[in-house]
Amino acid sequence: MSLDSASLLDHEQWRLLAERSIANTDTRLFIGGDYCNSHSGLRFQSVNPASGEILADVHAGSQEDIERAVRAARSAFRGGTWSKSAPRARMAIMQRWADLIDANADRLCVLETLDMGKPIGDVVTGDLPSVINFIRFCAECIDKIDGRVTSTEADALHFVAREPYGVVAAISPWNYPLLMATWKIAPALAAGNSVVLKPAEQAPLSCLLLAQLFVEAGGPAGVLNVVNGIGEIAGKALALHADVDKISFTGSTAVGKLMLVYAGQSNMKKVALECGGKSPQIFLADLPDIDRAVEAACRGIYSNQGEVCNAGSRLLVARSIHEEFVQRFITRAPGLFQPGDPLDPATTMGPLVDREAQRRVLEYIASGSSEGARLMLGGDTPSALGEGAFVNPTLFTDVHSNMRIAREEIFGPVASVIAFDDIDEALGIANDTIYGLAASIWTRDLGTAHRFIREIQAGVVWVNTFDDGDMTQPFGGYKQSGNAKDNCMDSVRSYTQEKSAWIRF
Repeated sequence: MSLDSASLLDHEQWRLLAERSIANTDTRLFIGGDYCNSHSGLRFQSVNPASGEILADVHAGSQEDIERAVRAARSAFRGGTWSKSAPRARMAIMQRWADLIDANADRLCVLETLDMGKPIGDVVTGDLPSVINFIRFCAECIDKIDGRVTSTEADALHFVAREPYGVVAAISPWNYPLLMATWKIAPALAAGNSVVLKPAEQAPLSCLLLAQLFVEAGGPAGVLNVVNGIGEIAGKALALHADVDKISFTGSTAVGKLMLVYAGQSNMKKVALECGGKSPQIFLADLPDIDRAVEAACRGIYSNQGEVCNAGSRLLVARSIHEEFVQRFITRAPGLFQPGDPLDPATTMGPLVDREAQRRVLEYIASGSSEGARLMLGGDTPSALGEGAFVNPTLFTDVHSNMRIAREEIFGPVASVIAFDDIDEALGIANDTIYGLAASIWTRDLGTAHRFIREIQAGVVWVNTFDDGDMTQPFGGYKQSGNAKDNCMDSVRSYTQEKSAWIRF
């Protein structure tokens, strides 16, 4: 079923589709172009976070399975059916892949929702269209990966060519299972690499189907492999593997640092990291439209249940508009984000990914209250939703930069309002963090906006908007938010290495 058709389904239709999809989902590993059992036979459970019900037993990859997948990827790369194929041939396969993703939109969307709790409406209107568009974008980049010729003396020629690395390991997070996996897989494939994907154990199901569709589109066996498994086992084995040429990781800063260690302990493979964030949204007194700003603030922290690496969790508000801003926020947020059954297209907020995430977020909320912050909204769980891992949209005021809720990445629907008196103070608060992923400023003053863009320590900056843009915008951070740039043409180039050739006549 296409995206257009899926967008017309109602709650009951999605519920029935969910039952059929789980029953027909293969949970084995995907290696060498087909599904296969894990070497150890061990399994882990995929749990529906909206209900606590077990969805499926998923095969758990071990070091032996990682070895098998890397071997398949290397063989495919050396065989050249993908890596040495004509750019237009790879482009055609990736375009067919995008077509098949669209044609199977219902299955992919429902697996995404069941596995990690994302509202089905968000997947249908946001995540999956972005997946399709990004694959098409990367496909169009393939014949535009070019080198350069430099000026030399008359009897010499120097040129620089770009070549794929070889085998790329991709470790993707659970908060956007399909989209974040695609941000790694699509540019790596476009550049001619083979890929071994280790999806997050919390939400692996949709990524398995993604790989199957690549093969159905004509992708050669072994070019795209998926090994489900626990991060400490399969992820570590993949990062340590000496025949992996590059690893691309999205996840916590703590685990990102381990990736650097593993690369050094093995073969000094290239490491691309997109890690945590604690993004500030700064609202000056001269902001152009307070209602639009408040709505953006709500969406910036509560979208995807706050499980977003660049979530605008720190709301820095000019003291002169502080009270009005907070009151409008409290009034607006419940209308925009209400927890409910994620299979209902009307639901705007799903559960957190699991009960452990719920426990962690509630602990942060308790710490905010104990440290003296003022709870203005939420702070609890919706009792009507039973065993689901839900947390209501939460807002604190009277927050200071030394509080845990202002310093640590919560990865949940918890916003902190911090008042400031002038732009210097706002910039100081905004930059007082180990992270530097994203930031926004709301002001009518163009000079102030440019000063903020220049002085903020963040890789992505928005003015009078938040979490805006498209696949042409590089996405990645400063400081301990990582070193990678996803999206854009540069992300495709990042999966190539330069070779310099000097010819003497």
